[in-house]
Amino acid sequence: MSELSSYESFSIEVKDHIAHLQFSRPEALNTMNKAFWLELPRCMQDIEANTDARVIVISSTGKHFSAGMDLGVFSDPKAVPMNGDPGRMAENLRRVVLQLQDTLTSLEKIRLPVLAAIHGGCIGGALDLVCAADSRYCTEDAYFTIKETELGMTADVGTLQRLPKLMPEGVVRELAYTGRKFSATEAQNLGFVNAVYADQESMLAGVMAIAGQIAANSPLAVTGCKEMLNYSRDHSVEDSLKYMATWQAGMFRPTDMMKSFQAKAQKQAPKYDALFPVKPLFDQ
Repeated sequence: MSELSSYESFSIEVKDHIAHLQFSRPEALNTMNKAFWLELPRCMQDIEANTDARVIVISSTGKHFSAGMDLGVFSDPKAVPMNGDPGRMAENLRRVVLQLQDTLTSLEKIRLPVLAAIHGGCIGGALDLVCAADSRYCTEDAYFTIKETELGMTADVGTLQRLPKLMPEGVVRELAYTGRKFSATEAQNLGFVNAVYADQESMLAGVMAIAGQIAANSPLAVTGCKEMLNYSRDHSVEDSLKYMATWQAGMFRPTDMMKSFQAKAQKQAPKYDALFPVKPLFDQ
């Protein structure tokens, strides 16, 4: 297993098959600067290729989970030219937005479950990010807002596409149109977060315990669950059932099931083989 890369925006610790990624710029309210957008997908790939992690926990440091997009991302004339032919500027901006979307979609594409542990403000782009996680947990002081509306733009990197799949659409429309904050209690009542904790310490303990339960299961079974749930969200029931049958025909083997039966008979915890690491094509 190789060493993890170092990152400007995160710190990462892998222990007991759990990768804990923490935002590490509390002095800047963990805003999502240019380095963040470049590093997040690389970090996901790094975890898959170079660790034995079976689940990822994302948390943060300082006062807020994240204050969202660093406006410096769009003030760079090299990335987003503000003069020239309007059609060419529009084509360029479209590609920039697609790249930003892909950064957050990396949380969905990674085969490992991603759990977001949120405290304080989860604002704008940070809400886009946690919408792409598998499950969300927060502290009592947490709040969420589609801040982009209040700033005069339409949220464009995932919230408006994913949030209606996670809570009632009428509520999402209200939150999007008004840009108002919604609290931890409201988020839990709407089913957006799984649980609310008194403080960050108890939240991390609780989320790590859940991550431990996930990591104790067959990694092949867990990644199959994520693949099927993501596919089913975006396809019909009939199509999803057919894909499930095809997946099972190709991926199911009795090895892990026999290990679980034997471990229970011996009153021990089963030990499953790791998945093969995800490597770039022809990587040596």
